[in-house]
Amino acid sequence: MVKFLDLKEITARYFEEISEAVSRTIHSGWYLQGCENEKFEDKYSTYIGTQYTVGVANGLDALIWIYRAYIEMGIMKPGDEVIVPANTYIASILAITENGLKPIFVEPDIQTLEIDDSQIEKAITERTKSLLVVHLYGRCAYSEKIGDLCKKYKLKLVEDNAQAHGCMFKGVRTGALGDAAGHSFYPGKNLGALGDGGAVTTNDKELADVVRALANYGATYKYVFKYKGRNSRLDEIQAAILNVKLKYLDVDNEYRKKIGTYYFDNLSNPQIELPTITGYEENVFHIFPVLSVHRDELQKYISSLGIQTLIHYPIPPHKQEAYMEWNSQSYPISEYIHRCELSLPISPVMTEDEVEQVVAAVNAFN
Repeated sequence: MVKFLDLKEITARYFEEISEAVSRTIHSGWYLQGCENEKFEDKYSTYIGTQYTVGVANGLDALIWIYRAYIEMGIMKPGDEVIVPANTYIASILAITENGLKPIFVEPDIQTLEIDDSQIEKAITERTKSLLVVHLYGRCAYSEKIGDLCKKYKLKLVEDNAQAHGCMFKGVRTGALGDAAGHSFYPGKNLGALGDGGAVTTNDKELADVVRALANYGATYKYVFKYKGRNSRLDEIQAAILNVKLKYLDVDNEYRKKIGTYYFDNLSNPQIELPTITGYEENVFHIFPVLSVHRDELQKYISSLGIQTLIHYPIPPHKQEAYMEWNSQSYPISEYIHRCELSLPISPVMTEDEVEQVVAAVNAFN
């Protein structure tokens, strides 16, 4: 069996260090907002290249608190518009609507599967206050054109960096390209905890302070509540685990890149489409997506050969029941991607033989 993602095996590589970190935290008697959090926030800021990191409960909350903070700071207000790719995971959309903001969908480029920067400007109105770029599949979605548009129209550039830890654009890591970024440490991510976890990165001190308060019941000091916040904190044990795993992130990403490059070089079945290959630093291959109009048959065939695959994601946000008000809208490129996408196994614990098995299986499908 070629597993899609063997989390047990991934964790086993660092078992002794993780066990020591967890034991140290347990014996410290301090389980929230302690030295492990401080250490992780400092290390992650250094790694990403921002002045501030604020640990929060999960990646969704990270994005929610960014937009809530902008509202509390008077930079945005409910009803303002946020441009977002139409083919993202639902969390990107939830963070916008949770704050009473309005998502404005822009289609992706079918060649990159990322937001089409040539279509963004026509979506900007006088109510547009932000652009949320999603580094989907571990691939950098940022471009200089996006940066220029945000400057021209004074838009806050927010990054959804849930899938792209360690990815770069011209020497700058994703998570440090915009005004703020939300990060997820869900176990299956390139940098994953052993439970939920998230963070906000930014160079804006006021934003960082407001996010930290919002995620701690709205408190600026103990028992002093400036905002109507919520409990959304990264716990000490998860921070301790992330402190261990962060040390190995670049090594793991390099291995993912080798697998991704092998896939690009050797997948040759005309019944699948591959996104265009990017610069080496611009993709950390969180997911390796292929497109096929015969997606379901392809998945069934590969499964019969003992290879696990996943679909990211079968239903686009505007067709979800949760957003029935958008169900009649049409975004044909996004709908095509969601209908045809299949994710092949890719992880830092795959063997060369397993990678070759995946390629052989995909190429043999007819």
